[in-house]
Amino acid sequence: MNSVTNILMAGVGGQGVILASEIVSEAMMRAGHDVKKSEVHGMAQRGGSVTTHVRFGEKVFSPLIKDGEVDILFSFELLETVRYLGTMREGASLLVNAHKILPPSVTLGKDSYPDDIAGLLASRYPRFELVDAPAIALQAGNPRAVNVAFVGALSRYLDVPEDSWHAAIEKMLPPKLVEVNLKAFALGREKQN
Repeated sequence: MNSVTNILMAGVGGQGVILASEIVSEAMMRAGHDVKKSEVHGMAQRGGSVTTHVRFGEKVFSPLIKDGEVDILFSFELLETVRYLGTMREGASLLVNAHKILPPSVTLGKDSYPDDIAGLLASRYPRFELVDAPAIALQAGNPRAVNVAFVGALSRYLDVPEDSWHAAIEKMLPPKLVEVNLKAFALGREKQN
């Protein structure tokens, strides 16, 4: 039977969702998988919703994941997570970056940002992990390496050799940013307490 793993990446423009999906796709190809990827950009380059479907396995026929078939929801922003919960299959993993980006309605005072999204998710999803990727990136020495630190956390859920991840990071980033991003990846790959 052909087994395909489905990862839905969700976030907000400017968070590096697309780069993260490129790194994951490249690592999967280097590990010998067939990979398909599709991305959707929101209305604004920065601040709009961004999703990327990454599917990999022995043979993948479509880049899009059907609702109810997401194996890993990999969300870069707390509130964006809620938007895509319905896409997950039963027993799916939920990785969420501990980061809030206030939508325009909140910054204008028309709405409020929901309280304790992480607590609600933890109580409802047994395979939930909250990752403080901004803190990990700071620890690595570059606050802009949040997306790669977060990919490091995701790497723990996928059976892919570490050298495939390193090669993907080296390919996708400018040489001057490789070292700090490899450090961010390594720190993200460590289980945080």
